[in-house]
Amino acid sequence: MNKRHSQLNTNDAAVRDLFTALLSLENTDEIERFLKDLCTPQEIKALAERWRVCRLLDQEELSYREINQLTGASVATIGRIARFLRTEPHRGYQLVLQKMHRKS
Repeated sequence: MNKRHSQLNTNDAAVRDLFTALLSLENTDEIERFLKDLCTPQEIKALAERWRVCRLLDQEELSYREINQLTGASVATIGRIARFLRTEPHRGYQLVLQKMHRKS
C-alpha cells in the first residue's frame, strides 16, 4: 500500500468530527447504536477481533500462533497489533488498557 494513503490525516475536518462524535457517546448502548449505523457488521467484527488480539497480547501468555488459532486473526495482523501495543508512538492500545486496568 502506498505510504501516503496508509497514514491517517488527523487534521482532516471529517476525521476530527468523527473523533468528536465518538467522544460524545456516554455508554456502551450509545456506542453500539452508533457503530451499527456507521460500520458494517464485518467492520465491527474486525475491530472486535483486533481488540481481542490486543487483550491476549497484553496478558503475555500465548504465542502468535495460539492467538491466531483462538481468534482467526492473521499472524501479520497479530504482529502489527503487537508492534503498536509495545513500540509505536500513538500508544492508543496502552492508554485504553491502562484505563481498563484501573477500573478493575
